[in-house]
This record gives sequence, C-alpha cells and structure tokens, in this order.
Amino acid sequence: MSSRRKARRRALEILFRSDLAGVAPSVTPAEEQDADEFTRELVEGVEEHLSELDQAIGSHAEGWTVARMAAVDRTVLRLAVYELKYRPDVPEAVAINEAVEAAKELSTDESGRFVNGILGQIARDAAGEA
Repeated sequence: MSSRRKARRRALEILFRSDLAGVAPSVTPAEEQDADEFTRELVEGVEEHLSELDQAIGSHAEGWTVARMAAVDRTVLRLAVYELKYRPDVPEAVAINEAVEAAKELSTDESGRFVNGILGQIARDAAGEA
C-alpha cells in the first residue's frame, strides 16, 4: 500500500470516528505518531470545507440526503470531494479510484457504484465550470 493510500485510510478512520461521535474531526495527540502530514492536511481540509462538501454531495445524490447515507459512504465521499475540489496535487482519477476502492472494501457491495456515480457527476460538473 502506497504512503498516500495509507494516509487516506488513516484520514478516513479519523473522519469516520468523528462523524459517528458528532465531534469536529481532528488528529488527537494519541494519533499524532500514526498521522503523517498528508493525513493531517486531509482531515483539516475536510473539517474546514465540511458544509461545502456536504452541499456538493447532497446536490449530486439523487434521492439521498447526506445525513441518510451510510456513515462510511458519507466519509469516503467527503474525503474524495475534498481532494477533487481543493487538492490540485491529486489527479482526479486517483481521488475517484481511491474512494471507490475504499467504499468497496469498507462498506456494502453497492457502495463502490454509489460513490463512483456521485464522484463522476461532481467531476463532470467541475470540468464544465473550468
């Protein structure tokens, strides 16, 4: 597993835990040793842009609200949308592929397609705006 993939997975763990607990995501002092700079940047970026990320996800999820989504899917989507919108150093295909793979591994059988569909729409809309 690449170092960036590991960092994404660590960020997903932190973001998922904070979502379930209903607290702001942050890298706790106990997690500091396992969280590299990229992990911290991802967690902080999702926290900073959370309302914008949820708005983008919600507007592209036909028949679903962000609150009604499975927590794992919601977390994967938030992280991927953050990378798509705010991390020009992460290629679009990488952000989407990493999210789809995480959804397949960590959530239900249908989650990979669900995540891919939403992220594909967001990416197409962003390309149309450029």
